[in-house]
Amino acid sequence: MNVLGIETSCDETAAAVVADGREILSSVVASQVEVHRPYGGVVPELASRKHVEAIVPVAARAMEEAGVEIHGLAATQGPGLVGAILVGFSFAKAFAYARNLPFVGVNHLEGHVHSVLLSDDPPAFPFVALLASGGHTALYRVSGPLSMELLGQTRDDAAGEAFDKVSKAMGLGYPGGAVIQEIAAAGDPGRISFPRSWLSEGSLDFSFSGLKSAVARYLETHPDSWRDDRAHIAASFQEAVAQVLAQKALAACRAENCPRLALVGGVAANQRLVSVCQELGKKPGVTVHAPPLSLCGDNAAMIAAAGYYRLDLGERTSLTADVFASTPPRMS
Repeated sequence: MNVLGIETSCDETAAAVVADGREILSSVVASQVEVHRPYGGVVPELASRKHVEAIVPVAARAMEEAGVEIHGLAATQGPGLVGAILVGFSFAKAFAYARNLPFVGVNHLEGHVHSVLLSDDPPAFPFVALLASGGHTALYRVSGPLSMELLGQTRDDAAGEAFDKVSKAMGLGYPGGAVIQEIAAAGDPGRISFPRSWLSEGSLDFSFSGLKSAVARYLETHPDSWRDDRAHIAASFQEAVAQVLAQKALAACRAENCPRLALVGGVAANQRLVSVCQELGKKPGVTVHAPPLSLCGDNAAMIAAAGYYRLDLGERTSLTADVFASTPPRMS
């Protein structure tokens, strides 16, 4: 079954065709980074307008590159920016109606987990998935393509959101993850002792608001010197995030007696996070899996892959269904 996937949950307009949930036949992503960069973050109204402009040519290009018949449609239904999601979701519904094709709405978070299943080295089931992105940070036990149990999640800022806000405070630009990783390469991660929030003993939840505030206080209390130390600040902040994410993820692997860890979402592109997870996973024998960089950020291939399994089971989403912003349905 060839599924056309549509993803517009934030600031990328994406379309992809995936065969049988595993083979990517095409994947097209139109980024809006240059549009939002002057504002230091995504402006929802601008994002929605750009999606309206891009959705038809992006989808047309994805189908042209795939060169195959489309058998079903899958589109992000939420969570994310409502105005942005509506563009892709409405397009997919209209396409499905016009072509008389089956249609299914996909949870964006479920899509991210499927990104690692599209890699050359997908983990066997069950595995623990650490999903870290600009809007979400959570841990899941994944027992099958459509069976994902929430183990823990952030209580405030997402990890990627913290990267963006720290980058903005330091005047480094947007998006923050890539620029902080680049600058941190020249810094000493042990130079500044930023806090790590572990919460209560045994908790698999996350909190990054305190770390973000600690960086802001450091900048305020070192107004004359912090710019000379920005590589050390970036490295120390990145290390604090990576250590918390990695140690919580490995704790989830121990709790679930699962020797496989998948890193998904935009923050999975951070090489320090990958390295820390690999280092900490050696002794307990936990293998670490991550999708290629092209599948770490928002993309439609992951939506098409997740949609395939639901369509294959006969699931259909009503053409009168609505999108959701922040409270996703169960992913199992």
